Amino acid sequence: MGLNHALVKKVFGDASAYTFEGAPIEEHPNVKMEVRDLHISYGHRLTERARGLFGKRNPNSHKGHERKGRTMAVKNVSLPIYENEVLALIGASGCGKSTLLRALNRMNDSIDGCLTSGHLLLDGEDIYARDLEPELLRRRVSMVFQKPNPLAKSIYENVAYGPRLHGLVSKKGHMDDHVEEHLSKAGLFDEVKDRLKDEGHSLSGGQQQRLCIARATSIEPEVILMDEPCASLDPISTAHIEELIREIRKDHTVALITHNLAQAARISQRVAHFHMGEMLSYGKTKEIFKDEGDEPTHETTRNYVMGTFG
Repeated sequence: MGLNHALVKKVFGDASAYTFEGAPIEEHPNVKMEVRDLHISYGHRLTERARGLFGKRNPNSHKGHERKGRTMAVKNVSLPIYENEVLALIGASGCGKSTLLRALNRMNDSIDGCLTSGHLLLDGEDIYARDLEPELLRRRVSMVFQKPNPLAKSIYENVAYGPRLHGLVSKKGHMDDHVEEHLSKAGLFDEVKDRLKDEGHSLSGGQQQRLCIARATSIEPEVILMDEPCASLDPISTAHIEELIREIRKDHTVALITHNLAQAARISQRVAHFHMGEMLSYGKTKEIFKDEGDEPTHETTRNYVMGTFG
């Protein structure tokens, strides 16, 4: 059954409460990353034997999640992430969004007792393959966190450190140009060009987050993950970040978490709604928000988008 449009009109008025500003979607976009049959659980620290039997070395086995004392965080999730699009992950706190996002560049590997099974593909290659080093993966799939976390270095070095570490830029003159390019892309260069030697922590919260995004793009990743990048920012800083996201998706694929539904409507091309570890709805943003897709939007998703709960 479709959305009760009379109710929507009553709640929101004649015009929708959401503004859909995301760039048009390509008719046949390329799949950049793909999640297949993903299960993630937490529990007691696993022995090496248990990790070998049930964990990332045997991605087709989900038996380990059934062991006593384990809690499922992500249950049987499959979805594509398309190239040069913004995918917004929405849902109430504790529904598995952050766990899924961290899995996309294997940050969950460092959590004792976290067990992952299923497949996560980047350009068709499994990111949990034995011969793929997590550090090399994170060069291709970068992360921006909820709270700005600039390095304890100068503004210049926050952007230069990654490219230097990965050998992307060697000569000083080229590095200067590289730093300016990515600070400019983040809309920050004009604000800091006379204080590049100052500590990154000396910037305002919004400026620090843009610095962190400049740091993320400076290593030229293919995918950028963002965990509520505007959660701690004021409206003006949030507007800067949203405009920046619209720009960087031209060269990068973006997957982000947001609790701001209007923001998801404004900047994303596709949305995935999670509830208690399961993905209930996935599709083009406007179709999910307006229930105009080929498949009816899940009732729980409709209620969440309309503000009935969550």
